[in-house]
Amino acid sequence: MTDRSPGQKPLLVTVLVFPGVRLLDVTGPIEVFATANEFGGRYRVRTVSSDGADVTTSAGTGLSVDLAAPDVSYVSDVVLVPGGPEWPSLIKDDALLSAVQALDARSRLTASVCTGAFLLAAAGLLDGRRATTHWRYTDQLALRYPRVTVDPDALFVRDGRMMTSAGVSSGIDLSLALVEEHLGVDVARAVAKDMVVFMQRPGGQSQFSVRTSSPHTRQDMLRRVLDAATEDPSADHTLSAMARRAGISTRHMTRLFREELGTTPARYVEQVRMEAAKAMLEGGDDPMASVARHSGFGSPESLRRAFARNLGITPGAYRARFRTTGATSGTGPMTDSSEPREPSDRLLSP
Repeated sequence: MTDRSPGQKPLLVTVLVFPGVRLLDVTGPIEVFATANEFGGRYRVRTVSSDGADVTTSAGTGLSVDLAAPDVSYVSDVVLVPGGPEWPSLIKDDALLSAVQALDARSRLTASVCTGAFLLAAAGLLDGRRATTHWRYTDQLALRYPRVTVDPDALFVRDGRMMTSAGVSSGIDLSLALVEEHLGVDVARAVAKDMVVFMQRPGGQSQFSVRTSSPHTRQDMLRRVLDAATEDPSADHTLSAMARRAGISTRHMTRLFREELGTTPARYVEQVRMEAAKAMLEGGDDPMASVARHSGFGSPESLRRAFARNLGITPGAYRARFRTTGATSGTGPMTDSSEPREPSDRLLSP
């Protein structure tokens, strides 16, 4: 199953741990990278603490540590900063914040899981960037660190060489995205199937938030057009309307979408409207006509066609997923197979 040539350079992942760290924040991502190695990956994971001492997690489980942060002399492909329930005191730990900064200085990409975002923010690494954290703490992240643009809906956010993820298990989603980036979609899919997790999970703090899956645009006028679409999906967002809003020709607008976002204006708007419709279906009992109208699809039939095209299910079936896990009736979303279903249209964070 493993196909690694001796000449392949390992991908170095450094995980910063500390007393009171949440266990799954650490082990979830490590398991993803270890499983990727069974499918041709080449990850080498090292655990680091600020002083090199072993730590005890918030669950009471001990974790061994490979070395102290000051002794890290190599460049990491990924530095992972997990969270913990005692994050308010952790962000005041100068030694821990110094370790975060030192590891980031020797990293190609720095990522956090759950409340680990507070450590990145306290270390000044998220200033001027977009980020997310567990839904319960997004307001506090925004209040404590006003220079950080907090996205409360995303499962994870990629902004340049920084990634932040939402609640605990989202570290698995983030790690799968990194495996896909490093090794390709086939390996990431194999890892997800082997771990019996969704490669892309429906609902919740969706990693397919259009706002986070679109790369940064260099064009301010295009950013204004994108923001207008996400702020009011039901407004007029035809190609001509968007071009008029930006003060450019339709041909120029089409070219900007292709060059900056790798998609078409119509496709982008449909994704925005899908996101709005899914949020309404997940969180309420609004009639389908109301969902269609407020999300911008206009009619229940248009809404149904869009869901069939993008997810392969009806809006009603999508809503039903969030009524119950199906654990007692045996009708959960993974009952059909030992492998998770994979919706058809995966968008990657940049």
